Amino acid sequence: MRKTRFLLAAAVVATTLTAGLWAGTRNDTAEAAVGPVTWSDEFNGASGSSVDPAKWKFDIGGSGWGNNEQEYYTNSTRNVYQDGAGHLAITARKENPSNYQCHYGTCQYTSGRILTADKFAQTYGRFEASIKIPKGQGIWPAFWMLGGSNWPTTGEIDIMENVGNAPNTVYGTVHGPGYSGAGGVGGNRTIGSALGDSFHTYAVDWSPNLIVWYLDGSEYFRVTPSNVSGNWVFDHNFFMILNLAVGGYWPGYPDASTVFPQTMLVDYVRVSAWNKDGGGGGNTGTGNALKSNFSNRCIDIPNADPADGARLQMWDCNGSAAQKWTANSDGTMRAMGKCMDPAGGALANGTPIQLVTCNGNPVQRFTLSAAGDLVNVSANKCVDIKDWNSANGATLQLWDCGGTTNQKWTKA
Repeated sequence: MRKTRFLLAAAVVATTLTAGLWAGTRNDTAEAAVGPVTWSDEFNGASGSSVDPAKWKFDIGGSGWGNNEQEYYTNSTRNVYQDGAGHLAITARKENPSNYQCHYGTCQYTSGRILTADKFAQTYGRFEASIKIPKGQGIWPAFWMLGGSNWPTTGEIDIMENVGNAPNTVYGTVHGPGYSGAGGVGGNRTIGSALGDSFHTYAVDWSPNLIVWYLDGSEYFRVTPSNVSGNWVFDHNFFMILNLAVGGYWPGYPDASTVFPQTMLVDYVRVSAWNKDGGGGGNTGTGNALKSNFSNRCIDIPNADPADGARLQMWDCNGSAAQKWTANSDGTMRAMGKCMDPAGGALANGTPIQLVTCNGNPVQRFTLSAAGDLVNVSANKCVDIKDWNSANGATLQLWDCGGTTNQKWTKA
């Protein structure tokens, strides 16, 4: 269940500096780096029809859902239905046709909350929806994920939240043990017009030790284990939820300016695999070359000599073992039996990338995101071709992720 989420506003304030490092710096749709679609709903049902029961089920009730929400969630097609024009509609109404009882007494509102629990869940990948959110004081639309029923131990990933008193702002957040409620780690992006004026795409790219948030294909926030104060709990299956809440501690409550009904339209929800090779779920065996989108050369161990301290370089892709990198379940990136490593364990800009014996140090964790960033998890920095050198022998370094082509990698 979504719990104590009214405290998100404080969490967002606490993480504004982190979010600011990324906002406005990227514009990656990264379609080529994402694996095949594993699940989707295009909502092409007949007008007034309910959602596909093979894909969705309903949460029902007026318990407040841990947030003092005011609505009663129903399974009625007055609240959740397909509009016959390729959209899902979740509609909040100021009505109580069946004398529903809420935690505060007789309910004032009805709405809808649907989820894929027991129908579909996945570990890692891209989770994306095209949504036209409603607008109004006290209105709280959300597209989010849970890792189980034991909140916050099993984790929560909020892909999109909006509150009616901030119509231009989207919020993305994670909650887990030790960083739930006020400690949730989140970022946001504000645009020049109300999000409810048109459809927008809201997505996360989720890979081992890294989650990246996008609005309309542009990154605005990312989080790694180094950003959270408790255990990282995002390495197991999560299911999706779409809901439209009315009222709550965080959004506040409807007032005289709030018009009903309010509807959230969803054009599609799509889930893609993390990548075509299934990396990160364990040793990938023969490994893959990591090819630069900038130079079309591959990350290489010089002279195929896996000596400790060998500085990695760029070289013509040749299919040799010196260019075959394996993403392991411990978060390391390995070739010829050794690990990619920031020299000296340093995490500053300009730190050379080398090969050393795997030693369990967290600084040896790297992950290749769906956007093609090869990220050092401890530093939250990207592997970068130094000095934009496109020649054989160019060296590698850690640098702030900027979305530039000398930081973009493709498995080859």
